[in-house]
Amino acid sequence: MLPEICDALERAGITTPFAIQEMTLSVALLGTDLIGQARTGTGKTLAFGIPVLQRSVAPKDPDYIEMPQGKPQALIVAPTRELALQVSSDLALASADRGLRVLTVYGGVGYDQQIDALASGVDIVVGTPGRLIDLCNRKVLDISHVHALVLDEADEMLDLGFLPDVETLLRKTPETRQTMLFSATMPSAIVALARMHMRHPMNIRAESSYENATVPATAQFIYQCHDLDKPEIIGRILQAEDVEKIIVFTRTKRQAQRVADDLVERGFKASPLHGDMAQVAREKALTKFREDKIQVLVATDVAARGIDVRGVSHVINYTCPEDDKTYVHRIGRTGRAGASGIAITMVDWADLHRWKMINKALDLPFDAPLETYSSSEHLFHDQGIPPGTKGRIVDPAPVERKPRDDRGDKGERSSRAPRNRDRQRTRTRSGESVAAEGGDAVAVPAAKQDGETSDRPSGSRSRNRRRRRPSGDKPAAAAE
Repeated sequence: MLPEICDALERAGITTPFAIQEMTLSVALLGTDLIGQARTGTGKTLAFGIPVLQRSVAPKDPDYIEMPQGKPQALIVAPTRELALQVSSDLALASADRGLRVLTVYGGVGYDQQIDALASGVDIVVGTPGRLIDLCNRKVLDISHVHALVLDEADEMLDLGFLPDVETLLRKTPETRQTMLFSATMPSAIVALARMHMRHPMNIRAESSYENATVPATAQFIYQCHDLDKPEIIGRILQAEDVEKIIVFTRTKRQAQRVADDLVERGFKASPLHGDMAQVAREKALTKFREDKIQVLVATDVAARGIDVRGVSHVINYTCPEDDKTYVHRIGRTGRAGASGIAITMVDWADLHRWKMINKALDLPFDAPLETYSSSEHLFHDQGIPPGTKGRIVDPAPVERKPRDDRGDKGERSSRAPRNRDRQRTRTRSGESVAAEGGDAVAVPAAKQDGETSDRPSGSRSRNRRRRRPSGDKPAAAAE
């Protein structure tokens, strides 16, 4: 390994290689195609990142003059924006002394900055498949000279439907390139892709022969919980001993937003992370999470890959994962790089069958989750929660009750003008006109019957109507 890379990693406190790195580096540095398979969180990024950096020619090297000026020398394809940013961050750290230019491209943001960076020249491009193809179609990204192509988390790209895009990118690169494929699991479609586009790859499987093996340093707890009690349980876990940062995984975007808002209302520093958020907002949430400005990140499975944040002590599955692979990748956000972690899964009554399938697939000893409430003694004991802890650290905001529009408050009633008891009536309830005589009201007959004269002034029209009865009917009874 080059001294510049070793010095940069040593300054970051990285001195001992993990198993996948130790087994991969000697092969990858020779330019051999390889398939690397290891559990999530075991250092796959540097396993391919170091060979890519070492085999690339830096602008300060004498041989750089012979290279295509400004054209990318290596391409790394990642399934999600978060993973692409994480890979670029690790590469920038390791290449700090080499001066290699690393560019990250992904969707959800404008093209201008990425196009300007490509025009000024880059050495390594890390990106998502869709944006990489867009830039190639715009003729601003030329990957026809790359010496190395890396497919990171290939199984996730298969799940997200990126396999046709990956094959398009592979066809745009030279056949003599070095191809490295890294993944936690190895579905049959990925194996077929490797056979078609790789030349005699060496298959390296580190630490475990079981493709869905979980990290042993992660303690797993499975609780059967009621949905309405889950926020209270999380609030109490946040106050347990040795709690640092927590990632809460939800099934839907709306659920992630609701849980994050609920935790904020309880007084905790939380933020959502889901697909409905703008890319700028997602990056800001991740930055605050890394910088310890927020303690809880409530995310959908978009964050299950690529988030390599130090200090994540707990991962909580707010809902049961869809399958065993999702479960492995979710809880892989803790217990990373040799550290210990805690994974808590909350199973609803309706999800018991799904959890039993996950438990059987992973050969876990949690076939019957323990029924758990926020007041359960075993919850306090398992998680080290101090006795008497409640699920909120601030009092709930008082609810403002507005007066009804049709009634008003007492102040409105008292401010109304008093009813005028001395008003003059112009007509009685029976319809008779009222005339004032000496200040007293005197009733005047309203109208005469047929044949009688009316006291109404001339020209006025009587309001009384006569109902005609059909011929043959008896006359109606006189009104009393």
